[in-house]
Amino acid sequence: MNLVDFSELIVKKLVKEPDLVKVQQFEDDEETVIEIAVSEEDMGRVIGKRGKIASSIKTLIQAKAYNEGNNKVRVNIDSF
Repeated sequence: MNLVDFSELIVKKLVKEPDLVKVQQFEDDEETVIEIAVSEEDMGRVIGKRGKIASSIKTLIQAKAYNEGNNKVRVNIDSF
């Protein structure tokens, strides 16, 4: 399972509208960027109180990337 599929799996379990979740991966010279987009109504569910859920999502994705040998991963969560 690659990082995009892993990220989708995590986020889709949290939101009310899983069909609207979009995850994209971009490769930069020094790092990998994972862009997660959810509907504006689901943004609160993904961020959580004081950003704890968002922080946990980022930690899980970075841990998966590290296990695959990719040390530098940045995760961006946004709404549309």
